[in-house]
Amino acid sequence: MSPFLSRLLPWNGAIAACVFTFAVLGFGLALSGYSQVWHPVAVLGAKGVPHAPGFNLLGFVLTGVLAAIVALDLRHRLPADAGWPARVGAQFLLLSALGFISLGVLPLDPDDLHNNASSLHATAWLLWWVAFVPGAMLFAFGMRRRGGWRPTVTASAVAAMVVLFSALIAVALMPAGIAQRLGYAAWLGWLCVASRFGR
Repeated sequence: MSPFLSRLLPWNGAIAACVFTFAVLGFGLALSGYSQVWHPVAVLGAKGVPHAPGFNLLGFVLTGVLAAIVALDLRHRLPADAGWPARVGAQFLLLSALGFISLGVLPLDPDDLHNNASSLHATAWLLWWVAFVPGAMLFAFGMRRRGGWRPTVTASAVAAMVVLFSALIAVALMPAGIAQRLGYAAWLGWLCVASRFGR
């Protein structure tokens, strides 16, 4: 890897968070009638929506690729004597990033939420959070006694709980758009910490 790319690694999480945030805000402003409170993020990349391919490329695919790089870098930085929970957790975190990429590759069909396209999109969303929650918890458990990893351990445990809450409970307590963004914000925050600490 080139020295330039190596210097970027600690900032990949922050770059991913910025790309996703600006994509959601920018494409949301460009879509008439779109509400950040009530509409899920996937509407911006849904079939037939203006500028959907651009949002899918930036908001889901590019963000997901950056997240996958964070997960791969995290796995490569594990100490040689790291146990299986941390190593399996890192693999799940990579799988979660691949699920996020798939959200852009398999866009939602707003005209039929029960057809194959929408089902595949829902499966990608499930893969994102169902892989992230145990992955982050396993990683936190496996690295809990290593002082230099404390920020990432704490962020992993907190983000796992927030993502689980947003996916299963928050949608019944608040508008769907807010509930989903809460989970995404926790995940993006985790990316920022995970890419920066434990080096």
